[in-house]
Amino acid sequence: MSLEFYVYLALGAIAGGFINGFSGTGTALFALGFYLVVLDPVRAVAVVAFMSVLAGLQGLWLVRAEILAQPRRLLRFLLPGLVGVPIGLSLLDVIDAGTLRIAIAALLILYGGYFGFRAALPAFSRPTPWIDASVGLIGGVLGGAASVSGAIPAMWLSIRPWTKSETRAVLQPYNVAILSTTVCLLFFKGAYDKTSVSALLITIPTGLVAAQIGIFVFGKLSNTGFRRLLIILTLLMGLGVMASEVF
Repeated sequence: MSLEFYVYLALGAIAGGFINGFSGTGTALFALGFYLVVLDPVRAVAVVAFMSVLAGLQGLWLVRAEILAQPRRLLRFLLPGLVGVPIGLSLLDVIDAGTLRIAIAALLILYGGYFGFRAALPAFSRPTPWIDASVGLIGGVLGGAASVSGAIPAMWLSIRPWTKSETRAVLQPYNVAILSTTVCLLFFKGAYDKTSVSALLITIPTGLVAAQIGIFVFGKLSNTGFRRLLIILTLLMGLGVMASEVF
């Protein structure tokens, strides 16, 4: 393994771990650009998904009360999402993952660019169970196909006038469950070989430390500040994915 291998893994773990600790999502969108330089797509997704789960477990403790207070809200997203994961994995054989990621990036850029710099944030407050379920399903499919399960849910939840803890109480367990399922399916596909394990030895400790820094920043923000920053992060996620695919 070269020095470049370890440097790119560390940079990806720092970027992905921090964003996971802060928002409960976005690990793959921020880390994969680094990991794909030194790993093939299957190993890169496998390592990032594993790191996402471990980093996400730290954040679950922060919002345990909110999760238990509204379990049905979470399940509206989670159950369809779990159905979507194997669908997404099956699509890997018939779609181009790079094209899919570019399409997702374009959507994130348009959304984040439009809402991120408006004086007043959007607030969609009425109950929308069918939209929630559809968003959850799409996130699960994208999680299986490109390890970006949190992109569409993050967009949708950023316009809900919920507290930052209520938003995280959906995003965090949703991503942990979806990506845990992805990890299990990739394990049975043989993705965790010697190279992947070597990458995890760098990724896990670095990512966990970075996640703790993200959790600290999360605790310092107001509810409105969190919503605005989450929208800005969707823009940054889109730009990061687009750059990784184009360049």
